[in-house]
Amino acid sequence: MRNITPGQQKRFSTREVREIMISVIVLSLAFMVMFCRSGSVKNYFEYYLGNIWVIGMFLIMFVLVMLSFVLHEMGHKFVAQDMGYWSEYRMYPMGLFLSLVMSMFGFLIAAPGAVYISGRNISGKDNGKISIAGPLVNMVLAIIGISGCLLLNHSAFVVPFYLLMSLNGSLALFNMLPFPPLDGSKILAWDRKIYFVCLAISVLLFASFWLMPTLYWA
Repeated sequence: MRNITPGQQKRFSTREVREIMISVIVLSLAFMVMFCRSGSVKNYFEYYLGNIWVIGMFLIMFVLVMLSFVLHEMGHKFVAQDMGYWSEYRMYPMGLFLSLVMSMFGFLIAAPGAVYISGRNISGKDNGKISIAGPLVNMVLAIIGISGCLLLNHSAFVVPFYLLMSLNGSLALFNMLPFPPLDGSKILAWDRKIYFVCLAISVLLFASFWLMPTLYWA
């Protein structure tokens, strides 16, 4: 078992940084392929970026994945480290491969990897607090996406916020499902009231995808 002192400065190993970057690049490609199947999203990038739309779309997806996926995992990592546990991200090569394959069929269940945590006697309460950090990040980002869509409708900037909203609304709800090894199962085991409040918020954020008024980008 490897422990760190609670509150110690956050550290990343070389392997962890490498695997985070590989995961981000593969997920960015997967989301790009999936969203390309949506004519409106693809047309948006072609309209504003012309011949370099592929590069521009990849860069936008890269930023979205960095925000949505990396911050989710870092939520777990930093809370665990603050509690004195060792924690590092590890990618799932098969999960990354399946993400690419699924994206070609227009859907994506992202399972690129996870933060591994170790320490003596990790309590259910600590495990619940560590687990809830990730979905909370996605909820906040989904709210930012919704706000951007409402404030910037009829502008060129509405689509990135739409993607931020849809991606994080989906991630928040998916991770709150009460099935191991998802975050929701650990949160439910820790505190049922907190679980159902967070689940309700996640459902509302996910539903905003359909409740949102018609968006225009040009």
